[in-house]
Amino acid sequence: MGSSTNRTLRSVMWLLFAVATLVVGVVSALQVRGALEREREFRAAPACASAPVRASACVWEQDFTVRTADMHRNDRYETPEAELTLPSGEPWHVTFRNTDPVLSEMAPGEKVVGLVWRGRVVEVRDAEGRSQPTSVGPQEWPADRLGGALACLSFGLPALVGWVWSVLARGDRRRAAAATVVRWHGVALGGTAILALWAQAANDWPLWAIPAIWGPLALLGLASMTAFTLAALRGELTDEAPATPQAPEPQAT
Repeated sequence: MGSSTNRTLRSVMWLLFAVATLVVGVVSALQVRGALEREREFRAAPACASAPVRASACVWEQDFTVRTADMHRNDRYETPEAELTLPSGEPWHVTFRNTDPVLSEMAPGEKVVGLVWRGRVVEVRDAEGRSQPTSVGPQEWPADRLGGALACLSFGLPALVGWVWSVLARGDRRRAAAATVVRWHGVALGGTAILALWAQAANDWPLWAIPAIWGPLALLGLASMTAFTLAALRGELTDEAPATPQAPEPQAT
């Protein structure tokens, strides 16, 4: 009873994960074009002739003073953030996706420059010339969206196929083992997409580097999945004991 309940719970969890990641993957894929257009618009934006009084498509470099900076290193659910103040004393709250290279070196009273675009601080530069995009900055978003789409779709599709196969293979140990192989290879394929995104971001490579890295790794993963699936269907991954014990042969007297 308990074993059957656990199998049912695992099956439901696989289904939920598969559907959720597929939905996120499709949404991320649809956002790649918009993210690219927004990044191109930002890079082509002219400098403002004067400090904008309202949200503007031009870029303005505004001097700020750091009031607080919090990395939230011990709290994974909190976003790195800082509070900056204008010369007039008006506070501006900004958040970041990571802590380096600028936020980790911020100290209260330090002077920084914020790039204001469309009424929001999209990038912060320190006195040494280092820059870091904020959470609302348009840069790097296309890569994040593409990498996220590849990771979610790479995991979600095999996970869903494996789940459907496992449901249809009730009582068939070979097909159930093959379904398990497909599901777990989906995890590996999703991991290759995350690895490709990490390599692209760490080396500041162009966007096309993500599919260029992920493609060969995905082909290796698919080849491995095919080989192990065939092995499972041949019974090489299951311990198939005979259903009924064989009677011993009668001994000659």
